[in-house]
Amino acid sequence: MALDLSVERTIAAPREVVWDLLTDAGAFANWNDAVVSLEGRIAPGEKIALVSSVAPRRTFTLTVTEFDPPARMVWSDGMPFGLFTGRRTCTLEPRPGGCKFSMREKFTGPLAGLISRFVPDMTDSFATFADSLRTEAEKRA
Repeated sequence: MALDLSVERTIAAPREVVWDLLTDAGAFANWNDAVVSLEGRIAPGEKIALVSSVAPRRTFTLTVTEFDPPARMVWSDGMPFGLFTGRRTCTLEPRPGGCKFSMREKFTGPLAGLISRFVPDMTDSFATFADSLRTEAEKRA
């Protein structure tokens, strides 16, 4: 598993449309083939429970640690004392006729190398996530 993974897509939809999709936890599994379920409220300081299609028996409990609509948000998880931290950052940059979506997941800390061995490879899942987001946003635009 890579310690740093990213994906980008140009989306022919306003970033507000994309942001609305990214912050509606209850609807995620309806449009995103990379997500089995996402529960909770996507808002500053809130906890969310994500089940990915890559690891459908595992629930990732994440905290929304940054929230700057409609430009950027970060979901984080980790161990005490910074021994291991995972951060998923989503950014939306305006572009003529739409926006650029970027998502990056980075694992850091002294135990990152060890723990990342147990995290499933999410390369294809990231591509699926981004493609699903683009398809749904463009359908709604």
